[in-house]
Amino acid sequence: MEGKGVPACAKCPVEDKICLVEGGKGPKFCPTENYGKTIERTMREYGKSQVREFARMASIQEAECYIDRHIQPYVLHPVKPRVQEVCEFAKKMGYRKLGVAFCAGLPSEAQTLNRILEAQGFEVVSVVCKVGATPKEKIGIRQEEKIWIGQFESMCSPIVQATILNEEKTDFNILVGLCVGHDSLFFKYSDAFTTVLVTKDRVLGHNPVAALYTSGTYYARMLRPGIDGTDGAG
Repeated sequence: MEGKGVPACAKCPVEDKICLVEGGKGPKFCPTENYGKTIERTMREYGKSQVREFARMASIQEAECYIDRHIQPYVLHPVKPRVQEVCEFAKKMGYRKLGVAFCAGLPSEAQTLNRILEAQGFEVVSVVCKVGATPKEKIGIRQEEKIWIGQFESMCSPIVQATILNEEKTDFNILVGLCVGHDSLFFKYSDAFTTVLVTKDRVLGHNPVAALYTSGTYYARMLRPGIDGTDGAG
């Protein structure tokens, strides 16, 4: 471990942060201050042409999400929804064939996304999470561990989703609502770079940050040690 203190950027109390302001400062656990050698070594990855171009276009896309940047002093004015960003970024990169890996619980959203992508001139390959119709027993799931106890239930197969998109040689993949953990497996097995359009949240309409915004009120229970979120308290 380089430097001193475990990185804890989420706890940073500094107003003029060294990572954001020239001449700024960092607390004792600041990785910008303490991980200089790691940062220098890792930055060499941006010397790779493909990585550099991907990062450059991502940064350009970020800036283009705001308008009137020439007006000073500047006040942030975002204008583009994420689905538009995805389309614009894919075009910047010259991608033509896009993969959509979606949850079986979001077929309407996947269909709408497919229509949008095709309207923007992309070739789309889409694969649902239940592809293969493999029973959950295949990975050791017992009846009482299923959603539909006593019935046939297909397992989610993110590795299969990723592999099919790999074989189709997609240029860029988009996740739509894959479950926690399933999305992780997809990232691990996908050959192409992947972005997320929809993050699964069954309770909050796929807007998980709402629980963070209300952690001082309706979701205060999440700050209690040991809570598993299944007791119905609120």
